[in-house]
Amino acid sequence: MMTSAIRFLPMPADQAAAYRAGAPDAYGLAPERSTSPGGYPCRHCLGDIAKGEPYLTLAYRPFPRLQPYAETGPIFLHATECPRYEAVEVVPPMLESPDYILRGYGGDDRIVYGSGGVVATQAIVDRARELFADPRIAYLHVRSARNNCYQCRVERGAVMPLMNAG
Repeated sequence: MMTSAIRFLPMPADQAAAYRAGAPDAYGLAPERSTSPGGYPCRHCLGDIAKGEPYLTLAYRPFPRLQPYAETGPIFLHATECPRYEAVEVVPPMLESPDYILRGYGGDDRIVYGSGGVVATQAIVDRARELFADPRIAYLHVRSARNNCYQCRVERGAVMPLMNAG
């Protein structure tokens, strides 16, 4: 039996580098620089920005072009280079809340209605697989269940064999 893998993807490394170099955010403003009080999630390494580390706050639009469904909101990013998150099928370490919104988008970057909902963190992988059974869904966003802030993108990965327990 086969199952589809899923991949949790951070913001692209070239975007993170551009913001660190002072490129304007989605609103045309320079990212704000601050010192972390601890616990802020970086959208590039998908880990926490430790207390005392410099970080950026900026308006981020995780869509390729403007259109009515292209939500923009605040995110945090390490102000210095950090490794890009690369794990497959592993819920990123920054997802520490009890639950998140998981929402599907079509190839046209618009919400696939009926796909969104609040999901317990430990159920994100299973729910992502369920949503990807719908051929209309090209990718998913993980967003904060409290503030709707963008966390990361989820895409289909390679097809993998299911291992039999035994």
